Formats: sequence, structure tokens, C-alpha cells
Amino acid sequence: MVSRNNAGLSRELIIVEALHIIAGRGLGGLSMRRLGDALEVEAMAIYHHFPKGKEQLFNSIAAYVTTARVVSGLTEGQGPEEEELPAAGLDEEDPEQVENVSWDRRITAWAEAYRARLLTYSGAMSLLMHRAPLTLAEQRTIAMLDAALAEAGLSGDDVPRGRDALFSYCLGSVGHQVRHEGRDDAPEEVEALARFLFGLRALLRGLSTS
Repeated sequence: MVSRNNAGLSRELIIVEALHIIAGRGLGGLSMRRLGDALEVEAMAIYHHFPKGKEQLFNSIAAYVTTARVVSGLTEGQGPEEEELPAAGLDEEDPEQVENVSWDRRITAWAEAYRARLLTYSGAMSLLMHRAPLTLAEQRTIAMLDAALAEAGLSGDDVPRGRDALFSYCLGSVGHQVRHEGRDDAPEEVEALARFLFGLRALLRGLSTS
């Protein structure tokens, strides 16, 4: 029965609940009606926040997955409980801290946090194959990566090429891990992270000598 006060509805609550549905039913199991039922609101209340419908919601989910913190739960009548993603001890929004960290460690910190987000919302990864919303957070990430790659010695067109290689590596590595989940030979998370970092270090060595 629909009972939630629409005044308490927000874009973030809608996105978080949509991700819960995707995790349980897959992307094909997400509909505005099912989302409304889960949030205990009429489907039209969702269109108030996403007037362009499902495509706008999908774009917002893609942006959330690549920029949001991990959501550990959704409590009735409250906003999502959040916990910080691991970021290898580096705060990208602290210019002084970033300035004192080597280029490869800055990229590694970002890559670990990006991997954690992708794994948390792996059910929505297919959205990222077709959508790359250029949010403010995404622009900050691009600027950070470009500056780090410039410090590594890249210049001109090699900087965006190197950045694309980093994004592609993270997406491909997580996709490979998710695809093998449940298999007898699938590694535990500690080993999976070790393999990710091994490949990342190899990529960074290659970029630094380009």
C-alpha cells in the first residue's frame, strides 16, 4: 500500500532504492511501478524528480555509481546510511594533501576507490557501458588524473589516452571479477584486490615510460 509522504522523497532515495532492485532483480527488473511500490509512493511521484522518465533515472544512477559513497542500508523514514569508501588514505578534496603525494599513489588511491564503487553496485555496471555523465565530481576526477599523468611525463594527446587506459582497466578488471563470481576458482577479495593492484602497477609503469 502506498503510504510514504511524498515530501520525504528525494532523488537520492529513489536512486538508492533503484540500485537495491537492480541488485536483486537485475537491470531488467527495474520499473517505475516496482520502484514506486518499494518506496511506498505512486509512480508519478518519481516522475516529479525524474520528469524525463527511466532514461533520466538511468543516467542519474550511472552518475551516482561513479561518484557516491557506499550506501549500507535504507531505513524506513530516513535517508540512506553511508560509510566512506576506502581511498588509500588520500583525500582528493584536500589540495595540500594531494600535492604531497606522488602521482602514482594518487592514481592508485582513486583506482581502489573506483573499484570499490563498481563492485558495490556491480548490477548497474551495464549502464556504465552506455552512459558517461560528466558530473562535477567526474570533472574533478579527470583533472586529478590528467595532472598526475602529466607528472608521470605524459603530454599532449597521451594524457587523455592514458586516462582512458586507466578507466578501461578499472572497468575491465571489475567486470572480469564479477563475471567469475561463484566459480570454484574465483579468488577471495584479498587476492582479487592483489591481482587488481598488480595489473594497475604494470599499467602505471608502462604509462610512466611512454
